[in-house]
This record gives sequence, structure tokens and C-alpha cells, in this order.
Amino acid sequence: MSFRIGQGFDVHRFRAGRRMVLCGVELPSTVGLEGHSDADVALHSVTDAILGAAGEGDIGEHFPPSEDCWKNSDSSVFLARALDLAAAKGLRLVNCDLTLIGERPRISPHRQVLRRGLAVLLGVAEDVVNVKATTTEGLGWTGRGEGLAAMAVVLMDGPA
Repeated sequence: MSFRIGQGFDVHRFRAGRRMVLCGVELPSTVGLEGHSDADVALHSVTDAILGAAGEGDIGEHFPPSEDCWKNSDSSVFLARALDLAAAKGLRLVNCDLTLIGERPRISPHRQVLRRGLAVLLGVAEDVVNVKATTTEGLGWTGRGEGLAAMAVVLMDGPA
């Protein structure tokens, strides 16, 4: 058996009139995230991490924002495709660690529902998924409340 690690990063700015979707879950918020799809920054970073572990490029390669067919897409579609590409190489997810970076929305009241939602989409037990958050102490664009970033790391195993 061999192990592969993948890392993903994504960022979206806030925009009024959009839904706030994280880990496939809609959260109550006065603003959402701007993007071609539903702008689920959490799922985008996890998708990129899986694609990285599988050696399959990145989310922009598979779902270019220049293609209208992806406009307002549910990001779970992107995640499912990344998982399919990894599975075709005999890879399975061992664990996923996700960090959301920003001043808002407050993640702690929603952590368990986000963790559960992500685990369901990944097809794994909740105890192999972690969702956490941090602020940037008022520094930079996230500190000014202009947007939200996410970083994800996944461990996958498969044939040697």
C-alpha cells in the first residue's frame, strides 16, 4: 500500500445577495461568496487536495469558470468527480483536515453540521474529517472582512 498527500487552497470574496455555502451546507449569513459556481470555498479546497493527491491537476482544469455549464453549479459535483478520478487510480480517502480562514462567518456554532456534511459528501465516517477555523487577527483582506479562504489536506491510500 502507498500513501499520497494532497493539499488544496481556495479563496472567494464576499458578495451581498449570494448564499453562504460551506461544506455543501447553507449557513445563515447576510452575505455569500462570489464565484462562478456556488463558491463553496471549503469544497473547492478539498476538491483540489484530492486532485493533488491523485496527480490530476486542479479544479480550474476540470471545471473552468470560462465554461457556462458550471455557472452556479453545486460544488459537490466537483468533489464527486475528484473522488471518482482518485478511485479510478485505486485511491481511497484516509482523512481530511480543513481550515477555514476569515473573520466571518463564525464557524464554531456550525462546526459539527459542516463536519457531518463534508463527511457525507466524502463518503467517510465523521471521525476522519476535521473542520476548524481561524481568523487573521484583523490583518489583511480576510481581517478586513473582504472574503473567506480555505486550506485542506487529505491523506489517501492505494496500491503500491
